[in-house]
Amino acid sequence: MNKPIIGYKLFSLKKDGSIGSLFIDRTNRLEINKWYTAKAVKTSGYAFRPGWHICEKKEAPHLSKKNRIWCKVKFYGDVQEHKRPQSQGGLWYTAKYIKIVNRIYE
Repeated sequence: MNKPIIGYKLFSLKKDGSIGSLFIDRTNRLEINKWYTAKAVKTSGYAFRPGWHICEKKEAPHLSKKNRIWCKVKFYGDVQEHKRPQSQGGLWYTAKYIKIVNRIYE
């Protein structure tokens, strides 16, 4: 196993307090401290970019924060960097594996 990298991911905060992905495979509920493997899910209206999408920093100005929560994550496996404009959070990654370390309450 490659050494995991630390990053941040914005998750959907469900009414029952659980968390899940924002856009792709959004009905799936995710638990803290469990490794997940990315699924290649094609979703109408979204570019096909398989892998977990992770931010270098807790910044994604183009996304709403309503009913969402930042989490610190660890990730590894087929990691790719994506240099995006600052208006989209700057550097972010895609990776095959992710583990949610903790929720970040602001």
